[in-house]
Order: sequence, then C-alpha cells, then structure tokens
Amino acid sequence: MLNEISNKKTTQLSDGDQGNETGGVTFNGYRLVTVEDLKRDAETTAMLQAANATMKALGYTEHGQRHAGLVGNIAQNVLEHLGYDQRTYQLGNVAGYLHDIGNAIHRQNHALSGSLLAWGILKRLNMSPQECALVMNAIGNHEEERGTATTAISAAVIIGDKADVHRSRVQNPRMEDFDIHDRVNYAAKRSFVRVHPEEKIIALELQIDTYYAAVIEYFEIFLSRMTMMRQACEFLGCKYQLIINDTQFA
Repeated sequence: MLNEISNKKTTQLSDGDQGNETGGVTFNGYRLVTVEDLKRDAETTAMLQAANATMKALGYTEHGQRHAGLVGNIAQNVLEHLGYDQRTYQLGNVAGYLHDIGNAIHRQNHALSGSLLAWGILKRLNMSPQECALVMNAIGNHEEERGTATTAISAAVIIGDKADVHRSRVQNPRMEDFDIHDRVNYAAKRSFVRVHPEEKIIALELQIDTYYAAVIEYFEIFLSRMTMMRQACEFLGCKYQLIINDTQFA
C-alpha cells in the first residue's frame, strides 16, 4: 500500500556521481538539483505561473504549481515504492514539476517546448548533462499525441500527470458554463495512485460524484489517458488498475 511502505533504501548514485548529497554537488562538479531547488527558483516559478495563466485564458483546467507539485510527488512515490534508487525518484519529482512549463509558450507541442525550457533552467542550476537528458526525455514524452514511456522516469511522470483528475483543477468560476472536462474534474472528489509493489500493481482510485458527471463521461474524455497510463505501468513491469467508486474497471 502506498501509504504503508517505509523507505528502506539508501542513496545510490551512478558511477562518478558519488558526492556530497547534502551540499548538492557531486565529485564531477555538478549539482544534484532537487524539486526544492526548483520551487525556490524565480525562473521556474514564473514559467509555471505563465503556463497556468495561458491555460486559464484558453478555458483549460489548472496546469500551474499545484498540478506540477502533485505530478512530481506522484512520480517520486511510484518510483520509490517500486524500489528505484533515491536519485532516480528525485529526478522523477524534478521532471514532474517541470513537465508543463511549455504551456507558457503554446498549448500545442508544449511537451517539446517544455523540455527545451527545462534544459535552460537545469543547465543554469548546474545539473549534469546526463540527468538533464533524463528529465528532458520525461517531459517530452508526457503527452498522449506523441509520447510514450521510454525510461522509468518518463513512465512515472506519465502516471502522475494522467492521474490528476480533481475538482480543485477547475478554473471556470461559473458552473453553468462548465464543459465536459470541467464537469468530470469537478465531479472527482478524490484521486489517488496506490502502488502494490509485491503484486506489481499500480492502481488509480477515483471517487466521482455522479450528480455532476456520469462515470461513462470519464471514459469518454480520458480513454487516451488511460491507454497511455497503462503503457507506462507496463513499462515499469506493473499491471494498471482503474477503480472508480470502489468498482474496478481495468
């Protein structure tokens, strides 16, 4: 159970990266950038705020710091509870936090533009080129139209991103103007990713208030998301489960 597994792992850095983790610097001279560094970084904050302002103006759900933080945390938790080393799940959190910054430029191809924006930020923060490449790959592969999981980090970011269905994402202040995406998100009172490492299962648990949206409407608009999430789970060697209102659908 995701809430019940303690972290029994120690830090495992790649060869040549054994260094002072507390100081955030490796022997190669690169910093072990974490999500906390990004949360303190003015450029990252500005990009996330601009991305969400763009999405709000277009009528989309929230894609700002709340969503970024949640996706990063889910990505980290998935990797941590599947037994990946500490630096890998830290990078999952970094990639999850940055995955939507491309929306500051344009909604279309925002995964590609976001990966390039991330390169500039992470290079300035002195992250190693190898780690930058992993983060950029995860950002560039998180969208359904052209993305697919090719690393554990990219798989975890996909899972975190596609799992964020919740009423707190709705930015439209007038319920009478809700479209189907607003209604389905508003109907989602709870969403939770639960990892069962022994059974190799990753489950998305949703509680949907059917007063606002029928369960079938979730499938109508999120089928491609479910397909992508299942592929990401399979890449991690796990089975995907979807549980809505205590009923298992997949």
